[in-house]
Amino acid sequence: MKKCPYTKQREEIVAHAIRSVASELRLLDAADLIALLRLECHGDLADLVSSAAELFFLPGTVNFGIGGDYSLDWGTTPQVTLDIELKPVGMTVFARLTLLESHGAVEINHITFDDPSQDPHENTALLAASLEASCFQIASAA
Repeated sequence: MKKCPYTKQREEIVAHAIRSVASELRLLDAADLIALLRLECHGDLADLVSSAAELFFLPGTVNFGIGGDYSLDWGTTPQVTLDIELKPVGMTVFARLTLLESHGAVEINHITFDDPSQDPHENTALLAASLEASCFQIASAA
């Protein structure tokens, strides 16, 4: 995606929203994820992403995209990148989720708003609100 002044803020919003999903995916062995990518087992990857996301998001909100990539060289830590699609109400976010040993990172490729505002700040606020509304809320004990 061509970077704009709002990209960094939007990536932070998405990263914050899916941090739990990334943590769940990092529980998987990196070698298994790399094997699934290498063998193009996209259906299996989609199941793993859906299983990790179903704990935190409404069904259909977080999906595996069209592929991914990995970096695995001698003497380095594995890095797995998965294409993901986020589909909260009112938009679709196409992003890449990079999983490292102790953390993850998000890079947004494209966002399609169903009814975009002329004001980019409103679109950013809509992104945050829509992702929050798509998350399961944990009720606090009174």
